[in-house]
Amino acid sequence: MSPERFARIKEVLAARQPDLTVCMEEVHKPQNISAVIRTADAVGVHQLHAVWPKGSKMRTFGGTSAGSRNWIDTVIHNSTDEAIGALRSQGMQVLVTNLCESSVDYRDIDYTKPTAIVVGQEKTGISDKALAQADHHIVIPMVGMVQSLNVSVATALVLYEAQRQRQIAGMYHRETPALDPEEVHRILFEGGHPVMAKVAKRKGLPYPPLDDEGQIVADPSWWDAIQSA
Repeated sequence: MSPERFARIKEVLAARQPDLTVCMEEVHKPQNISAVIRTADAVGVHQLHAVWPKGSKMRTFGGTSAGSRNWIDTVIHNSTDEAIGALRSQGMQVLVTNLCESSVDYRDIDYTKPTAIVVGQEKTGISDKALAQADHHIVIPMVGMVQSLNVSVATALVLYEAQRQRQIAGMYHRETPALDPEEVHRILFEGGHPVMAKVAKRKGLPYPPLDDEGQIVADPSWWDAIQSA
């Protein structure tokens, strides 16, 4: 790994927002999933959540998000209740995009709080279960004939408002990453030394430290274990 790549990965991780996420509820079109992942990476989301449609075999994603996929974990849930329960356990406010009497302008929400944005299936939208469990229903104002946006476009608008608020609050300029140090080391090692990481995983070996330029610092026994048949 070059020192430049090491510095770039560290810079990206320093801006990650572990308390900002998106939950895709039965979103099924690959191009929309890819677009959501790409936008999430762009605004510093660290982990996504998903509930796939019943019977779906989706576990990997195609399209233009291939690079982004390598840097964002996706947690798969079996149901909406399970997903929202997991988000609640992390202390997140749960937002759903939905037009109703109680809906508020998406720009009026405080996104500096731990936040999960639930986005729904392309045809039917958010489920009744998710609507009932949300802290806020948010709406993107529209003055045209069309009263809904593509799910990936709506997600991007909300995420960039969250980024704007967090940027003003200084949440992207921390001296140390908001991520757990062990998670930072894992990503640095896997991102900088993917081949070694695969071998170490297969053999059940821990990831050794990295020096200031991102090079592996390991004792001879670790190298012997890596190289053994």
